[in-house]
Amino acid sequence: MSGLEVKKPRACILGVGGTELSNWEKGFFRESDPFGFILFARNVENREQVRTLTNSLRDAVGNSNVPILVDQEGGRVMRLKPPHWRKIPAAGVFGDLFDRNADDAREAAYTNARLMAVDLREAGFNTTCAPVLDLRMPGMSDVIGDRSYGAEIGKVVMLASAVAAGFLDGGIAPIIKHIPGHGRATVDSHKDLPVVTVPHAELSELDFAPFAQMKDVLAAMSAHLLFTAIDDQRPGTVSPVVIQDIIRGEIGFDNLLISDDLSMEALGGSIASRTHECLYAGCDIALHCNGKRTEMEEVVSMAPLLTGSALLRSQNFSNQIATFKTDAPNASQLADWQSRLSELLAPVWSAEEPPK
Repeated sequence: MSGLEVKKPRACILGVGGTELSNWEKGFFRESDPFGFILFARNVENREQVRTLTNSLRDAVGNSNVPILVDQEGGRVMRLKPPHWRKIPAAGVFGDLFDRNADDAREAAYTNARLMAVDLREAGFNTTCAPVLDLRMPGMSDVIGDRSYGAEIGKVVMLASAVAAGFLDGGIAPIIKHIPGHGRATVDSHKDLPVVTVPHAELSELDFAPFAQMKDVLAAMSAHLLFTAIDDQRPGTVSPVVIQDIIRGEIGFDNLLISDDLSMEALGGSIASRTHECLYAGCDIALHCNGKRTEMEEVVSMAPLLTGSALLRSQNFSNQIATFKTDAPNASQLADWQSRLSELLAPVWSAEEPPK
C-alpha cells in the first residue's frame, strides 16, 4: 500500500463458533477482514483459553487493535463468569444505591467498571457492549429490567457516565445501548418484534434523552423496536427514518452506529437482506453474533468495505482503542478498589450467595 492508502475493513462484526478458531474461520476472517469480533459464553472456558482466542483473532486479521467485543454488563448479562471471574452486580443494584446515596452510587459504578476493565483487558478484550442507557419502564418486558439503572433520566445518565469513564480509564471502549431506547419493549426482541405505540413527543422527552446527553460516546448499538409514531413499517435498526431523523438528527449522535445482533427474531427476512437493510438505513456496522458459517458468509456477501463517514467513524473508534495504555494496576490497587466497592455496595448487594 502507498502511504496515502488506508486499510478499509468490512462493515461487519462477526461471532466465533467455539472456544478456538477452526482452520476455516482463520481463513474466512483473513479474507473477509471484518471490522471486529464479538465473543459469547460459548466461546469462554477460562482465562488462558480466552486470551489465546482473542490473540488468535488479532492474528487472523493482522491488526493488534481490531475491536473485540463482549457483552459484559453484570447481573444477567455476563459472558465472563465465576469461578474464573468475579461476580458483578446488575445495573439496577447501582440504581438502588443511588436512591440511598447518589455520590456513593456514582463512585461504586466507576470503581466497578474500572475493575471490570482489568478483567476484560487481561482476557484480551478492548471493547464492551455497555453501559445500557435504556430507561426501566413499568409493566414492560424484563428483557431490560435490572439491566437498566432506573426510570429517571438524571440517574441513568449519571451512573452510565461513571461506568463509561471507568471503562475508558481502564482501557476498554464502551458501546452505549440500545439507541434510541429499548425500555418500552413489551416482548423480548431476541424472540419477537417489540412494538412501541407511544407518541413521538413522549419518546423524545424520556426514552431518547439519555442518549442525547451521552451522544459523545464513540459507539452505540441500535434497538430492534418498531416505533409506530416514527416509522410504522420498519424496526429502528433497519429504518432510515429512525436512524437519520431520530438517532442522527434529533438525538445528535454522530459517532459509530452498530446494529444489534442481526440474528435476533425481531427482524424478518434472510440474514443477507437484514445486513443490506441495516447498512442501507444508516447503520455503520452490521453485527452478527451466532458464529454460524452459512450466516456469516451471507453477512460478508452484503457488507461492503467501510467508506465515507462510516469509515471515519470507525477510524475514530479504532484510534481510541489504539491510544489505550496497556499497563495493569498492581495487586495492592486492585485490592483497595475491591474493598472499597464491597463497602459501598454493602447496603444493597453482596457477592456472597444468600443462604438457602
